[in-house]
Amino acid sequence: MKNSTFILTALAVTAAMLGGCSQGARQAAGNAGVPVLVAQSTTTNVPVQIDPPPVGHVMAYSTVTIHSQIQGMISAIHFQEGQEVKQGDLLFTIDPRPQQAALAQARANLARDQAQLENAKIQFDREQKLFDQKLVSQDDYDTSKAGMDALQGTVQADEAAITNAQLNLGYTEIRSPIDGVAGSLQAYTGNVVKAPDDTLLTINQIHPIYVAFAVPEQYLPEIQAEMRQHPLRVAATFQNLNGPPPLGELTFINNTVDESTGTILLKATFPNENNALWPGQFVNVTLTLSDLTNAVVVPSQAVQTGQNGEYIYVVKSDETVEERPVTIGITYQDETVVQKGLKAGETVVTDGQLRLTPGTKVTIKTPEVVDASTNSTTHPK
Repeated sequence: MKNSTFILTALAVTAAMLGGCSQGARQAAGNAGVPVLVAQSTTTNVPVQIDPPPVGHVMAYSTVTIHSQIQGMISAIHFQEGQEVKQGDLLFTIDPRPQQAALAQARANLARDQAQLENAKIQFDREQKLFDQKLVSQDDYDTSKAGMDALQGTVQADEAAITNAQLNLGYTEIRSPIDGVAGSLQAYTGNVVKAPDDTLLTINQIHPIYVAFAVPEQYLPEIQAEMRQHPLRVAATFQNLNGPPPLGELTFINNTVDESTGTILLKATFPNENNALWPGQFVNVTLTLSDLTNAVVVPSQAVQTGQNGEYIYVVKSDETVEERPVTIGITYQDETVVQKGLKAGETVVTDGQLRLTPGTKVTIKTPEVVDASTNSTTHPK
């Protein structure tokens, strides 16, 4: 009987001890708080951009198709395909010998006709003196004058023929009319080209260069208003871009909206000094309309959506959270503008919101850092 009483007493003491430990554990867990990640709201300047970024098409600033202005054989080519050429650079030489011969013939004709004209002038002077003395008839006088006048016209025609021959001789040297990049050759040394049917080469001007893109028509009033105030910045990005994106300026708004797509065509001009953009290339275009100055921003993951709209959990000084309704604006580079409901410098929860309710105590935890060299996770001290 004594043994039974002792066993029952021991069991009761053990149960009391276990119950006390369980209650203490629950109290300790309640005092620890919910672990969360936090960030500070800050003020910064945020660009207002068209979202989503439109896709643009790179276009040459100007394109020139090279033709020969005379018929002849290509005797020399003075550039390489794909080479950058300057305005005035010699590109092709057409065999000049036929044009040189034509020029020599025209000069010989002029010399012959000038000699005949001089003789006609002498004859006319004699006829005029005889006519004044009434020694020749009016018909003889008129005939002599007409002969002289005809030779004067012939000399003028010879001079025009020389000018034309000189032009044709100049056309045997085909020079670049613009700065640009030479495309692929369409004719080679020894080919006989016909003017102006045969295409020899196409040159694209890429300094500067255009990027054409279309935006929905609802942006048109804002774009026009901002362009009247200041130049609009445009950036172009593409896959495998090395370095910062090329920057340009919006320079053209088309004079009509595309009825089939409801968009309007725009063009931006880029200096393209490093040849980052190339005709025919497709790029993502970022058009900046304006800048929000001193805007309050938070990491985008801090913004939550509930039945009554957007809200943010704000950590108060007593380490409890407040559910703060906010009015949000645009998002830029994973940060969201808070237009109303939050001040700069407040602490907001960015991770762990699912376990929170207003008044919940929190514990701020340290973000995990991934070591790229070992692919392991460490915790900064």
